Amino acid sequence: MKDMKNEKEIVFAAEKKYFNEIERGILNALLYFDVFKYPLTKEEIHKYCQCKSNLPGEINASLDFLAGKNFINHSGGFYFVSDDHSIIERRINGNILADKFDSTAKKYSGIISKFPYVRAVFISGSLSKSYMDKDSDIDYFIITAPSRLWLSRTLLVLFKKTFLLNSHKYFCVNYFIDDTNLEIPDKNIFTATELVTLIPMLNADLFEKFLKANTWTKYFLPNANPSGQPVKKYSSNYLKSFLEKILNGFIGNKLDDLCLKITLKYWKKKFIHFSPEDFENALRSKKDVSKHHPNKFQEKVLALYYAKIEQFEKKHVVSLSPKEPVRTLLNDVNTSLFQ
Repeated sequence: MKDMKNEKEIVFAAEKKYFNEIERGILNALLYFDVFKYPLTKEEIHKYCQCKSNLPGEINASLDFLAGKNFINHSGGFYFVSDDHSIIERRINGNILADKFDSTAKKYSGIISKFPYVRAVFISGSLSKSYMDKDSDIDYFIITAPSRLWLSRTLLVLFKKTFLLNSHKYFCVNYFIDDTNLEIPDKNIFTATELVTLIPMLNADLFEKFLKANTWTKYFLPNANPSGQPVKKYSSNYLKSFLEKILNGFIGNKLDDLCLKITLKYWKKKFIHFSPEDFENALRSKKDVSKHHPNKFQEKVLALYYAKIEQFEKKHVVSLSPKEPVRTLLNDVNTSLFQ
C-alpha cells in the first residue's frame, strides 16, 4: 500500500511539472526560510510569498493543496518544508528570547541616535524577524548625514571597543549609508527580505524616504508592507548639535576622509585573501556607504537557498523558478509603496 501511495504521488508530481504562481511563491518563501530552520505562520507566508496575492482565500487554498499533497508540512499553526518538526520549538524559543532583547535594542538605538551625524537607526538581522538565539547579535542599520558617514561610524566603533569591550552581542553596527544614497544596490531575495523586515527606531520621515528609494523590493516580495510600529521622530540634543557645529567644516571633511582611508587600509590588509569582487560585495567601502559583512553571509544564504530549491525539485519531480535579480527590469519598476 505504501509503495502504491508513493507511486501515485510521483505520477501526480510528474504530471504537474509547474505549480501555479501562488503555490510557487509560497514554496519559494518556505524554502528560503528553511535555510534558517524557521517555519512560517499563514500571515508570514502571505508577507513573504514571492507572488502578488490580494485575495485572502488564495493563500489558504494553496496551503491546503500543498499540505494535502505532502509538498509541505503543517503543525501548530506553522508551515514548513522540512521533515524536522523540532524547528517549531526552536522558533518559539527564539521568539521568546527576541522579546527579551527588545528593550536592549531600544536602549542602544537611543545611544546610537545621540552620536554626531546619525540621522536614522533601524534594527536589522535576526531580531528584526523576532528571533534570537545564544549566538545572535543585535544588528543596526544606520543612516548618516552626507560626507560624515565614516566619522560617525568610527565614533560608534570606538564607543563599542572602549565601553562595550568590543562586544558585538548588543551593538553590531555593520551597515551604514548616508541620506543621499538611500537605494541599496544588491537587489536579490536576501536583501529584499532584510529591507522589508527592518524595524525603524529613529526618524520616521527618513524611513519613509528610504522605503520609496527601494520599491524594487516589491519585485521579490510584492505583499510585504513596511513596519507599522510608531517611530521616534528625529531630534538633536545640545551636545550633538555642538559637536556637529564644530565638525561641519574643513576639519570634519578631513577627519571623515581620514577615517575612510584608515579603515579601508586595515580591511584590505586583514582581508587580503578576498578577490576584488568579494571585497566589494562583503566590505563595500565608499564615501556614502560602509558594509561590513566579512563572513559573506548574503552569498552563503543565497547558495543554500538555491540548493534547497534544487533538492525540492529533484525530490518531487517538479519545477520551481524563483525570481532572479534582473537589473534592467528592476530599473524600470515604477511601483510605489505609497500609491
